[in-house]
Amino acid sequence: MGDLGGAFLLVAAVFWLHISDAALHSLPSCHQQLEFRCSNGLCISKLKVCDGRKNCEDGSDERHCSHACSAGFFSCGPSDGCLPENKLCDGRTDCKDGRDETQELCGSGQRVPQKSPACAVSEFRCRDGSCIPHSWRCDHSADCPDASDEDHCDQDECRVNNGGCSHYCVDLPMGFHCDCPENMRLVEDTHCEEVDACLESDVCDQLCVHVNGSFTCDCLEGYHMNPVTRECNANGDEPQLVFTASEGIQWKSITGPGSKTLAPHLPGPGPVAVVASNRMLYWAQQGQGSIYRISLSGRPQEAVLVLEVQGSVSGLAVDWIHQLLYWTSTETGSLGIALLDSSTQRQLITGLDQPSAVAVDPLRGLLFWTQCGSSPKIEKAGLDGRDRTTLVSSSIRHPVALSLDMPRQLLYWFDEGMRSISRVNVEGRHRKTVVESNGYMDRCLGLAVFEGFVYWSEEVTHSICRANKHNGRNLQVLLSNITSLGGVSIIQAVLQPNGTSVCGHLGTVCRHKCVVNLRSEHPKFSCISPEMKQNQSQEIPAITHTVPTSTLTDPAFAGILSLIMFLSVLLVGMALWWWREEFRPSRSLTVQSFAFKESQDPLIIQGTTVAPNTCLVKETLLKLDLDGE
Repeated sequence: MGDLGGAFLLVAAVFWLHISDAALHSLPSCHQQLEFRCSNGLCISKLKVCDGRKNCEDGSDERHCSHACSAGFFSCGPSDGCLPENKLCDGRTDCKDGRDETQELCGSGQRVPQKSPACAVSEFRCRDGSCIPHSWRCDHSADCPDASDEDHCDQDECRVNNGGCSHYCVDLPMGFHCDCPENMRLVEDTHCEEVDACLESDVCDQLCVHVNGSFTCDCLEGYHMNPVTRECNANGDEPQLVFTASEGIQWKSITGPGSKTLAPHLPGPGPVAVVASNRMLYWAQQGQGSIYRISLSGRPQEAVLVLEVQGSVSGLAVDWIHQLLYWTSTETGSLGIALLDSSTQRQLITGLDQPSAVAVDPLRGLLFWTQCGSSPKIEKAGLDGRDRTTLVSSSIRHPVALSLDMPRQLLYWFDEGMRSISRVNVEGRHRKTVVESNGYMDRCLGLAVFEGFVYWSEEVTHSICRANKHNGRNLQVLLSNITSLGGVSIIQAVLQPNGTSVCGHLGTVCRHKCVVNLRSEHPKFSCISPEMKQNQSQEIPAITHTVPTSTLTDPAFAGILSLIMFLSVLLVGMALWWWREEFRPSRSLTVQSFAFKESQDPLIIQGTTVAPNTCLVKETLLKLDLDGE
């Protein structure tokens, strides 16, 4: 019996190892971020998934697409929509992942814009196919190349698409104009938006209540109202303005004269971002891909290299809630993300056209960035890169700097082409130009908003200036004769308040802690309870490795995995049976002989209940001690 059982055990073990090895090594190793695994195990580019063509032999790349695009349209992938084919390779990125402008699709030649783009509802299509604002039609001035916008002007233009007006269209003997209901105003000649009396009047620094034509102003927690000026001033330590220049990193008091050099040996200016709680500054040299960290507390310290990224860094922003660093790179056309205390990094959003600046509001889970390419714009998304929305796309030329007015939820930007500083709310409404060219606004490299002022660094006049954030008045030159200025930032704890974490995706609020995983197929933000945190091993890092769902749901791989698990259970059962029969009197089997090993994902905790919004993938491996250790 012993010989028969031993022989069966040996054969079963060899067979199990053979099947396991075949399952693990017969399939190629797909690149987690760039490739998709077909049902037959082969790897293809993720840009080919749901593109309307079967690139996998079994067609599995087109099997679970949320958008089955009809003829004349191009699929932007499973998480995006369908794109008219006339927008392919037109030099503008329309798909979220940029697949409509890839070299593989468009070739290496010069991309030529289509002659007949699809005009928006608010636009008029000229006979040659070009588009102009609908309000330019019949205005006694030819705007179309063929002057077709001035033809048939005796007709009622309001009968076609309501003249492009969002609300009222008023026909005139020659032409028409758009109008708005009461308490709304006309924007860009065609659209109406609600009037915010507080923002329209700009009499309050922060909180504002409008009742019967009068305004009541108040300040948020952490601020107090100046009884004389009625401005909201920050409590606590005196705020400091930090900036980079050819002399190194410098700072100055907002109210006092002069400046002080903190790190004189750092080479050249560049964008900066600070963490107020520990006075840590992150800095990147202009035109380089190196990001450094330096402490602003105590004695001067050497800068520490944190990240080496692809392409040069054009903008930096710090998420102090989730301890994340965001940056933009013009050369790679991407927005990157990394943990502050780790070298793990990844591209969050790609296919951007000359991204130049980035800003973040982690309390509301919002990420903002600018693009300065052929179609300049300002966009926003969740911290995980989803829910991408365009905020500003018209009357904008070259936006190169961004800053948030957190108390009022307003986004400020400097437009080098317009030589002005403008603002808009985080929904893209209530736009206003607050500072126009004043002799100190030709080329701004840094922008910051604090209390009642907007601050900027200006390269042409070698100065740092500030002006009233509502109307641009009270211009002050705080410092002058500074060589090669870079970014600016203000250090004050009230600018980075603690709060409930919006865990990556908009609307997902964590009551306790949010764990960030940058090694999954997509950046993953997951809520974790104190009980789960207590059970975590201290050796498990905050950045985890999870198994992509698509890999486990692949039919071929799942079948092999099921076979392995079945044979494993059978093998264990046979081994236990043989052991009992062979060594029944001694019963010397130790616990260490067979053990189940949990994955090292800190979100997977035994004996706890996972938050309903958390999606976990659990990997359990069978460990067989054949050596009898």
